[in-house]
Amino acid sequence: MNINIPISLDWTKAEVIDVVQFFHGVEKAYENGIERAEMLKLYRRFKEVVPSKSEEKQLFRQFDNDSNYICYNVVKEALNKDALKSKIKLG
Repeated sequence: MNINIPISLDWTKAEVIDVVQFFHGVEKAYENGIERAEMLKLYRRFKEVVPSKSEEKQLFRQFDNDSNYICYNVVKEALNKDALKSKIKLG
């Protein structure tokens, strides 16, 4: 699937790579599954690049519309401390 990943021209090359890796993690959660620890690591780095909640929501919305995946559900599952499974698999 060819998905447009939202990026900002203000980010450094390393930040763009980190954000792209986060969105690939969301894709993995829906397609094959991803380890919770890996997804948390990707999300924490994403939040370093995008600390603003409103910008996060905007990027999530853009990605969700292009991919038909829902970033919020993946992040919610990753942050769920009561979850018994170590792997996130949605869809």
